[in-house]
Amino acid sequence: MMFRRILLSLPLLVSFVLPVLAEPWPIKVVVVSMFEIGEDTGDTAGEFQRWVERGNFTNQLDFPLGLHDIYHRDDGVMVICTAGGVTNATATIMALGQDARFDLSKAYWVIAGIAGADPQDCSLGSAAWAKWVVDGDLAYEIDGREIPADWEYGFIALGAKRPNTLEDGWTVETIAYELNRDLVEWAFELTKDVPLPDHPEMAEFRAQFLPDFPNAAKPPFVLMGDSLGSSTYWHGALLNQWANDWMKLHTAGAANFVMSNMEDNGTVTALWRLSRAGLVDPQRVLVLRTASNFSMPPPGKDAGWSTTAPYPAGGQPAGESAYLVANTVVEALVAGWNDFESDTPSVNY
Repeated sequence: MMFRRILLSLPLLVSFVLPVLAEPWPIKVVVVSMFEIGEDTGDTAGEFQRWVERGNFTNQLDFPLGLHDIYHRDDGVMVICTAGGVTNATATIMALGQDARFDLSKAYWVIAGIAGADPQDCSLGSAAWAKWVVDGDLAYEIDGREIPADWEYGFIALGAKRPNTLEDGWTVETIAYELNRDLVEWAFELTKDVPLPDHPEMAEFRAQFLPDFPNAAKPPFVLMGDSLGSSTYWHGALLNQWANDWMKLHTAGAANFVMSNMEDNGTVTALWRLSRAGLVDPQRVLVLRTASNFSMPPPGKDAGWSTTAPYPAGGQPAGESAYLVANTVVEALVAGWNDFESDTPSVNY
């Protein structure tokens, strides 16, 4: 009965702290970050702090259904921090999407944060725009000590009988999301030459992947590459192969695994749900991830060590890349709002 009483009192609390404005604020861009280290300002920066300190935000708004305040600019840009993990991301986006203070129907969503990167595709500090976001949680899993000898790994698609196959059976429809390709390609073209920060520690670590992984050893660069979200922080060469297989399996071969993370599947699922109610436009979603670490160890190194090893340069260059690349897009959307309010940008726009 206590739980029921709390639930019954919640609408009164929400109506008190979230007053309905006469006219909701029209939002042009929502920047979505995923984590912060300590305070929102003045200490070591996570994903959120760079935006708060540099974004010229004029309003700091209470957001009791989130874990951080909302920062808002008078020109229609806001930044939020979901907190880490699929559940936090999903809950935060659903709460924001139904917040009566804001009109998000024409908003662009720029999701920008750090990630683990596939060394087959990119290097530390690199930034990848996703065309696909795929859920890595909706699966069967068995302990590695019990994997049959002829299985590549212990993850199996729902309804299947063995890894890397899809068979008739029960499943869910929210595993793979294809983003607006024209918008993604526009963002990539706009940012492909943005200089990205490098660091001697990253260069030294990258060199360990030569000669087998030449892309891993390059200085940081911008590319297009897809996002796999999972509540579990997985790691290692065998699971890296699973990630590549999994994304192709659920997109008929169209997706290429590049970035691993713990939020994008929750964020995009929430946006898809909100779009069904007409609250957001699913064609206005961008996902950018930057490589703070690799999703597998260098050749000859142990996965157990690599899983918890410190990120080279503390992952700070990747956080900086996420801000620099994403902010280029945010400012372009605001500057071109006369056109982009009604028509999403494309390369040939």
